[in-house]
Amino acid sequence: MLSRGGTTVVGPSIRIQGTVTSAEEILVEGELAGKLELDQRLTIAAKGKIEADIKAKEVIIAGSVKGNVEAVERITLRAGANLVGDVKTAGIVIEDGAYFKGGIDITRPATGQAK
Repeated sequence: MLSRGGTTVVGPSIRIQGTVTSAEEILVEGELAGKLELDQRLTIAAKGKIEADIKAKEVIIAGSVKGNVEAVERITLRAGANLVGDVKTAGIVIEDGAYFKGGIDITRPATGQAK
């Protein structure tokens, strides 16, 4: 793994199996299986493959994901993305050419005070 300006890069030849937790942004160009929890953005590059349940602030998918995805802010499926699993997020963007199979649970953004 390599760190570029606050972003950890999982290179194309890297395969990780297990639980990954991070307070910084991660870019996945390789493969990851297990569980992934981030406080920041997760980006899966076009050749990236993930078989894991994901929790992050924001998730951008250009590659392949098999598993449930939960994002506090937004999930973006780029053209060519492949996502099989349920999603839970405040916002979702699905570009033309992206494949998605699963359920969507749109959450309300947290407001300052409950009434």
